[in-house]
Amino acid sequence: MDYTPNKENIAKRIARIFKNGDVVNLGIGLPTLVVDHLPEGVTLILQSENGLMGLGPAPEKGQEDPDMVNAGGAPLSVVPGGCFFDSATSFGIIRGGHVDYTVLGVLEVDQQGNLANYKVPGKMVPGMGGAMDLTIGARVVIAATLHFEPSGASRLKRHCKLPLTAAGEVNYVVTDVGMFEIVGGRFHLLECFAPYTPEWILEKTDAEIHVSTSCKTVSL
Repeated sequence: MDYTPNKENIAKRIARIFKNGDVVNLGIGLPTLVVDHLPEGVTLILQSENGLMGLGPAPEKGQEDPDMVNAGGAPLSVVPGGCFFDSATSFGIIRGGHVDYTVLGVLEVDQQGNLANYKVPGKMVPGMGGAMDLTIGARVVIAATLHFEPSGASRLKRHCKLPLTAAGEVNYVVTDVGMFEIVGGRFHLLECFAPYTPEWILEKTDAEIHVSTSCKTVSL
């Protein structure tokens, strides 16, 4: 079976996790696609660690305000009732356990719930931003990633090799081939995304995976 990277699969499935009114922090890059796939009737309270609550959709081209950007520097809008505050307040919200979910892109995630997403040996990177605080402070941590690295190796590992952002904090992993929960030191396959099968995922992933008895195939 051929594999074709599909970030939309990841965003679509994560969007179904949330319920109306959840406070959510979306990491830069892939996680920001989630807001484009929220079910009808579900409105999130989006938080950005650079001091914003109530983020709206990306502004149309030509309507950007250079003074209004998210933590990744991308232009944003603010919904009615949204607010601005300093970094101390922002991280007080995060560290105080007031964020229901954080969705973070990853370079590696392993079966112990360890997350590596900020440092690639030999490459210049801007740093981890608020990821360390978010993984500890958010009630649920979701890792969002393409299943495979450019080399063809799975990003789901037995043990992370890159420097860790956080240890033992990831609850769920959503890739473009399936959704996993991390419990008891292994990945539990909850769903596989058509056309991929549990057998194919087990064969292609060098990690300990338990196929849940309720695992189902989902078309996204």
